Amino acid sequence: MPEGDTVWNTARVLHRALAGARITSSDFRVPQLATTDLTGWIVRESASRGKHLLLRLTAPDEAHWTLHSHLRMDGAWRAYAPGERWSGRPAHLIRVVLRSPGAVAVGYHLHELTVLPTAEEDRLVGHLGPDLLGDDWDPAEAVRRLADHPEQTIGEALLHQRNLAGVGNLYKCEVLFLRGVSPWTPVGAVPDLPGLVTLAQRLLAANRGRWTQSSTGSLRRGQTSYVYGRRAQPCRRCGTAIHKEELGDRVTYWCPVCQPEQPAQKRTIG
Repeated sequence: MPEGDTVWNTARVLHRALAGARITSSDFRVPQLATTDLTGWIVRESASRGKHLLLRLTAPDEAHWTLHSHLRMDGAWRAYAPGERWSGRPAHLIRVVLRSPGAVAVGYHLHELTVLPTAEEDRLVGHLGPDLLGDDWDPAEAVRRLADHPEQTIGEALLHQRNLAGVGNLYKCEVLFLRGVSPWTPVGAVPDLPGLVTLAQRLLAANRGRWTQSSTGSLRRGQTSYVYGRRAQPCRRCGTAIHKEELGDRVTYWCPVCQPEQPAQKRTIG
């Protein structure tokens, strides 16, 4: 699933391509929006909220509307020059095409595609916790929300967007490694929640504006992560083989030496 920084980058791509432009034609390829026509609408801005994309528009009657989409695991937006060949994704995955005089925006395999009044955006994103890359980032509020469920594992809690918006599986694994915390630690037993959420925000912010995500400081292939995607490879700190296991409905990667489980957390690892 795309992380918050990937969604932020995608919003900026759309903003650069469409902001200020008038839509010359729109083509929605989902049943619920099949008859929607945005021709003549002006794009005000493209923004992100956690993992949600919000394309804000002004209709000919000057009403403000938002085209909302979610990338989930496999969605993507691409911007092309007029006449440029669309590449990289099969045509049957296209869910929407927006054309303007200077660009064509194509949404592939988008989820939760909705057009609603901008004033009602909270119906879709109001439940989210503080956005790690947003103007509303509030580490104290993120800590408060996490602490409301002290028995939940920290590995699961970090992925709940109601706690803090933007962390995905990659940053979950990397932040917990860097803080030396086992993913199975109950939230209530994490020694420094403020330090953990602050580090998460710093990592996402450091990768904002580029597509290669790195928690190690290196952008070289195979050197961008400490534990994520490195099952059975040696830990970069201690040399122990990195483990991979299911936690909730997602896999997690961790070093059993650098992120030791407390006695009450011990499990049989297959």
